[in-house]
Amino acid sequence: MATVGISRIEANPKIMVGKPVIKGTRLTVDFILELLAHGWTYKQIFKNYPQLKEEDIHAALEYSADSIKREFVYPLA
Repeated sequence: MATVGISRIEANPKIMVGKPVIKGTRLTVDFILELLAHGWTYKQIFKNYPQLKEEDIHAALEYSADSIKREFVYPLA
């Protein structure tokens, strides 16, 4: 179900040690998720980080959901 939103995310070893960021920024996906988890509203995020767009937040959420879908846990014998 991946959409164009994920194209707004990049992982480059020269930017934030390769953590996924919103393209053109040094704002990491996990940072955006932490803001949301701590109750920040989109309005608060945009006020503090005006370079972000709503599509960037959606892309961070989509990237995270996609990453979790690909995660597998195997029981140890």
